[in-house]
Amino acid sequence: MADQQALDEVVRFTSDLIRIDTTNRGGGDCQERPAAEYAAEQLAGAGLQPMMLERTKGRTNVVARIEGSDPSADALLVHGHLDVVPAEAADWSVHPFSGEIRDGVVWGRGAVDMKNMDAMILAVVRGWARQGVRPRRDLVIAFTADEEASAVDGSGFLADEHPELFEGCTEGVSESGAFTFHDGAGRQIYPIAAGERGTGWLKLTARGRAGHGSKVNKENAVTRLAAAVTRIGEHEWPLRLTPTVRAALAELAALYGIETDLTDVDRLLEKLGPAAKLVEATVRNSANPTMLAAGYKLNVIPGEAVAYVDGRYLPGGEEEFRATLDLLTGPDVDWEFSHREVALQAPVDSPTYARMRAAVEEFAPEGHVVPYCMSGGTDAKQFSRLGITGYGFAPLKLPEGFDYQALFHGVDERVPVEALHFGVRVLDRFLRTA
Repeated sequence: MADQQALDEVVRFTSDLIRIDTTNRGGGDCQERPAAEYAAEQLAGAGLQPMMLERTKGRTNVVARIEGSDPSADALLVHGHLDVVPAEAADWSVHPFSGEIRDGVVWGRGAVDMKNMDAMILAVVRGWARQGVRPRRDLVIAFTADEEASAVDGSGFLADEHPELFEGCTEGVSESGAFTFHDGAGRQIYPIAAGERGTGWLKLTARGRAGHGSKVNKENAVTRLAAAVTRIGEHEWPLRLTPTVRAALAELAALYGIETDLTDVDRLLEKLGPAAKLVEATVRNSANPTMLAAGYKLNVIPGEAVAYVDGRYLPGGEEEFRATLDLLTGPDVDWEFSHREVALQAPVDSPTYARMRAAVEEFAPEGHVVPYCMSGGTDAKQFSRLGITGYGFAPLKLPEGFDYQALFHGVDERVPVEALHFGVRVLDRFLRTA
């Protein structure tokens, strides 16, 4: 059982890490090293020998291994990223890098994504050192750079250049799972992630004939691009159910006493009410236009126009995704991946999933654990190159009205102190026996 010092440390670590500004604006504009040094110091204080590794100066990753008691058991990867997305201080109630603790809540960028989980890992490991605890299986602890961009300096670099550090790892746990989802009718649902949609970030390029803005031009690159973007934005993707999503629908339907009618999933989602939010983004592929760039003067028709699209595809759905984009862009617009990563799926009938469920149920007996698929992605994509199956398990017990998912990349990101205490207890329980 996690001791009082671990409960105190998880709050302090979360606040301290938030105060270290590791904003990742993309394009290499980030310095995770100060946060990596902080994490390494805490691991060293637990008697471990952390390694600090960089592909690019200042883009630092930390890796350490804890030897388990059963040498025949496969190792488990426990990972969290150190970088955060940008935050505009003027939009916040408190400064986003203050790490302020007010009214039992820790405020700041990274409070839920994901310096809270980083702090939980550190608190648990240090608690074990005080208590002389050894996990059943080897644990590889990794704190990564660059997750909020391409991961090329983080998990991608570690998987490609230092696979030996993850020897024996067959499974991993990280962010975005085992948080309280309140359905508005008194039920508390704890979704554990057992899948991720693939990442297909696209660059669209339309080319045409440059000319004067006052002249007729049927080869206008802007018009061609706008038409393609409109087709993509308005496209209705067909229903595609993966095993993880089927399991999620079945368990949610059972919870609500609803027949699992997969012949009309949209109707089933309506019947689930607010709980449909856990599933609705992962029953189809998606492609959302997000950026446009064209021209340099109002009365000049440019010869080229560019757009960017955030595309996501389900496990097994990449071929359909590519074919659909070929049709939607048409003959006058080219497209390419600006960033691509695989879709993931993890079994929900595994011993590891069962142990995660049991750990949550021990400390939240009133809760209902269900599997779900993430609509976005995590570092688990890069670590999957090493044959590591990834789950989302960063436990938090949240009060009603606390919209956890809305705070990811949102304004006034924060996490209750009691949620951190719950997370440490559950993570400690799971990792001891995982």
